Amino acid sequence: MHVLLTGATGFVGRHTAPVLAARGHRVRAAVRTSAGDRRNGPWEEVAAVGDIGPATDWRAALEGIDTVIHMAARVHVMRDRATDPLAAFRHVNTAGTLRLAEQAAAAGVKRLVFLSSVKAMVDESRPAPLDEATPADPHTPYGVSKLEAERGLADIAGRTGMEVVVIRPPLVYGPGAAGNMRALLKLVATGLPLPLGGIHNRRSLIYVGNLADAVLTALEHPDAAGRTFLVQDGEPVSTAELVRAIARALGRPARLLPVPRGLMALAATVTGTRPVFDRLAGTLTVDDRPIRQRLGWRPPHDLASGLRATAEWFNSSRGRAPLP
Repeated sequence: MHVLLTGATGFVGRHTAPVLAARGHRVRAAVRTSAGDRRNGPWEEVAAVGDIGPATDWRAALEGIDTVIHMAARVHVMRDRATDPLAAFRHVNTAGTLRLAEQAAAAGVKRLVFLSSVKAMVDESRPAPLDEATPADPHTPYGVSKLEAERGLADIAGRTGMEVVVIRPPLVYGPGAAGNMRALLKLVATGLPLPLGGIHNRRSLIYVGNLADAVLTALEHPDAAGRTFLVQDGEPVSTAELVRAIARALGRPARLLPVPRGLMALAATVTGTRPVFDRLAGTLTVDDRPIRQRLGWRPPHDLASGLRATAEWFNSSRGRAPLP
């Protein structure tokens, strides 16, 4: 297939493009500008589309395209400096996505795979796993913009007949990871004691290579059309288990102090870091049986191998080799 990949130079896109190329798909990377090294990637073509929003002209980029994988987005940030964050997220993630979908349908694109997020469903911890029946109730601007895009895509699919597949990943980790995962890697790499031994939560994760493989499955499988899939590596892990696994991958000691969860929550509230603590200590898991049962998808990498690859990248990016 001839695939238009948006967000090709982003974290997930950089891992997805070679998977597509290896399967024999012809990849056209949609980028903001065609200057510099953006042409140097595992794709045959580059299309410069400028900034993504409600006025983006996708027609040239879509010429001759069979399918679209839409990964480009305004991503979730902790300290958003936008005057109106919701409007900023909607501009790119909602209006920009629907503009692409409308023009893709008009160009005769058969299928569009949309990379959404579990943030389109919930923003906080949930004791029960998220599944297809979980009511979506996001409250962050990012989550709201993603859910609105999903609903708009469903409307466009109903009107035009273009197939839409939505993928909702939890926390994504792997080489090139930023945000919370990179911060946790830095903490563990110090070898300092961490007060996380008393946290017995459960979190679903997905390695970026597994996510790329799930996207490829959603692109190719005939039974994926019109579906929304949650994805994960496998069994959820606690924050303490994740720290131990990261430490093993980094070749560092895992020094975990069994500080009571209530005491940590109180300290986080007093110091104004409660949102960070809630993300570390909260439970958020997903039920990915539908994509496994309906499409036969199995993640090609387990947590240990995914973290090893992540640790190798992290050590090399810091100019340090793992300890023996």
